Amino acid sequence: MEKGSQVIFEKSVSEFVIVAAEVCRCFERAGSMKRKEFIDQSLKLLPLLYLKATLLPKCEAIEEDDLETYVTEELYEEVRSNLARVMGEKDDYLEVFLPDMAYSDQPIRKCISEELADIYQDIRDFIFIFGLGLNQTMHDSLARCIENFGPIWGQKLVNTLRAIHDVKYNIDPDDETFEDEDLPYDDSEEELDEADAAFEMRELEEEEKFDEEED
Repeated sequence: MEKGSQVIFEKSVSEFVIVAAEVCRCFERAGSMKRKEFIDQSLKLLPLLYLKATLLPKCEAIEEDDLETYVTEELYEEVRSNLARVMGEKDDYLEVFLPDMAYSDQPIRKCISEELADIYQDIRDFIFIFGLGLNQTMHDSLARCIENFGPIWGQKLVNTLRAIHDVKYNIDPDDETFEDEDLPYDDSEEELDEADAAFEMRELEEEEKFDEEED
């Protein structure tokens, strides 16, 4: 058994992979959701993702080489823009828990869509490499994901979770649109189906590549 393979087959790792994949799927399909549905799913999945990340075993990368990536600039922007559309006017929030606040006396404006897209990039690249089924790269991808959790995507997760919570629970009493609002998204159903098909095609290509590696 290759060095590092013991860690990647631990139960806590497989559970994290399952939750991370579900979070990615939610973000990828945000364009076909109503805001309430997306908010409700996010408030269930993001805390679970955080919990599973804290239970991951400690590990260090075996090689120093850069790992293969899955999320291109185009895919990142596609996910971010879909998230921005579903959040609409609720996308912006004020963040005070940032290092830059030491040099500012005003809250800093952030976007839920951009923060979630950053989280997506980290965990989607991890899922992609893990799906290739090569023990050493799986191990190194896990090590990088854990390393980035503390200072980067884990911090973005808890910051954004507060903003999403605010969207759901601190509703203007005069605002009657949240429960039954339509998506602030004017593309046709056919275009939404094409977007879902594109993501499914990427997943199919990954599975085929994984099967080839096994053969």
